[in-house]
Amino acid sequence: MPTLQVRRMHIDTYQEPVIYMRDDCHICQSEGFEAKSRIEVWYRQRRIIATLNVVGTPIIAPGEAGLSEAAWRALGACEGATVGVAHLQPLHSFSHVRGKLYGTPLDDAMAGAIVRDVVAGNYSDIEMATFLAACAGDRMNLQEMIALTRAMVDAGSRLSWKDAPIVDKHCVGGLPGNRTTLLVVPIVAACGLTIPKTSSRAITSPAGTADTMETLAPVKLGIEQIQRVVWDEGGCIVWGGAVNLSPADDILIRVERPLDLDSDGQLVASVLSKKIAAGSTHVLVDIPVGPTAKVRTSAAGERLVSRLRSVGDAFGLTVCGLVTDGTQPIGRGIGPALEARDVLAVLNGATEAPRDLRERALLLAASIVAMGKLIPAAEAQELVQRVLDSGAAWRKFQAICAAQGGMREPPVAGFTYAMRATHRGRVDSIDNRKLARIAKLAGAPKSAAAGIYLHCPVGRAVEVGEPLFTIHAESRGELEYARLYGESIAAVVAVTEG
Repeated sequence: MPTLQVRRMHIDTYQEPVIYMRDDCHICQSEGFEAKSRIEVWYRQRRIIATLNVVGTPIIAPGEAGLSEAAWRALGACEGATVGVAHLQPLHSFSHVRGKLYGTPLDDAMAGAIVRDVVAGNYSDIEMATFLAACAGDRMNLQEMIALTRAMVDAGSRLSWKDAPIVDKHCVGGLPGNRTTLLVVPIVAACGLTIPKTSSRAITSPAGTADTMETLAPVKLGIEQIQRVVWDEGGCIVWGGAVNLSPADDILIRVERPLDLDSDGQLVASVLSKKIAAGSTHVLVDIPVGPTAKVRTSAAGERLVSRLRSVGDAFGLTVCGLVTDGTQPIGRGIGPALEARDVLAVLNGATEAPRDLRERALLLAASIVAMGKLIPAAEAQELVQRVLDSGAAWRKFQAICAAQGGMREPPVAGFTYAMRATHRGRVDSIDNRKLARIAKLAGAPKSAAAGIYLHCPVGRAVEVGEPLFTIHAESRGELEYARLYGESIAAVVAVTEG
């Protein structure tokens, strides 16, 4: 096998491993490597698949290959180490993707082969995008959804627990704020149920549950640590990417989100594979519906609920779907630290706590408790409200944070700018997507303190010059970038004159 010495290029290619070779590299020429070739890279017993980028400048010396940050981390080599390089053998599983493009349904064996190759890193982004496109829209029937879910579960680790029921929740997303998980978990755990919550980081949103929780406590725990926390406290809020539960999901989402493909089949497999792998027996799925949410109509929401239930039944998983209001953000903070402060305000019963966040968290928690304890909805609602109002949920949240490594204060942004009403009137609508974009331009979620604080929800009367929302950033440049975008677009927070 041909060999080269490797250099760390310090180039961020997100999660895609990339290898760089010179256009006059003797191995590049003799092996017939071309730009975008898929290359096997070997270091001792470790193997990765990387996409080749060919460079025409002396940034790399003869006999060297550069590695992106993702490739460097995955390979685990040291600077100047000798690595072997070779062409990737043809992917037999991709014939199933081509078949799906032309209408051939996926069975268990086909889905399993595709997912195993995805997890092994054998698929390029283009090949994964082709698979996602082949499954997009309504191109997957129920049996295909079950097959893909099973393949995604089988490709990773699984958690197991001593007692049932094991409850969980998920929100399909598309709604800024809405950080109910950090409230639901301690409420439900304080009610005596077991809720091991593994959550994701943001990919294209201003914050994921794991990002927000990380401003308050560590979230990168191993399987044994997670089990200890759950056994001791009845619940946890951790980053699922650290424990290899349904590992294909994070890989596919990385490609799926920028494509903005709406696919119930992929969403169902994504959500339920993680819950099954986490050992859940009962799951509540929150489906916000609104004109600028991910799910746009109630009919689409109900259709998604039906598919989630049907696939769940195939695995002995009880799934309850709740179609909720997705017309505007939930809470006031958008961004990790700002959302964390909303959560703390609700847990502490502060007078300034967002009422909508509190009420939605109680609704979701009551639904989970009713499902897990097999009690009437009214009794469950009374129980969760008592647990929150008595401070039991706050004490449970503190205990969970301590068990995960210790509680801390969320950071505060150094720079802010208020976007103000230009005329008197009433807030008529809020564009969730535009508001989320401003928060991301301000630096969220990478800058944990960055984001937006929303002052005026829908229905609120405002005067000229009154703040509609305040941009928070950790640098002047990011603040200015977000401000300029916010001022250049219309109807982020639409105020009807009157």
